[in-house]
Amino acid sequence: MSKFFYRGRPDIMGKHNLGNYQPKPKVKSGSEENPLILQVQSAEREHEINTILTANGLFAEIRIDSEMPEDITPLDVALNKPVPQIVEKAPQRNDPCPCGSTKKYKKCCG
Repeated sequence: MSKFFYRGRPDIMGKHNLGNYQPKPKVKSGSEENPLILQVQSAEREHEINTILTANGLFAEIRIDSEMPEDITPLDVALNKPVPQIVEKAPQRNDPCPCGSTKKYKKCCG
């Protein structure tokens, strides 16, 4: 028999609604548990990528194949994380005007 909730509504999800969804994974990308997967074309390029990885404390599996195109986009994503942009707040009506006059914003530039 299924569970009943407030006012006798049955639990239609049953065992499927366990709440295990986690939008933010606990394992960081580029760590030992979840290494980056990179594709390079030469051993020299692999050495360059390894120096970048050690400088930033990241781990990766690097495959060398001269016939496949180079793919290091996971490394670019890990190194260039987006930074939130700070936007200056617009002045309110009764604030002093930012142009430098002693008038209120609503009487000068507003």
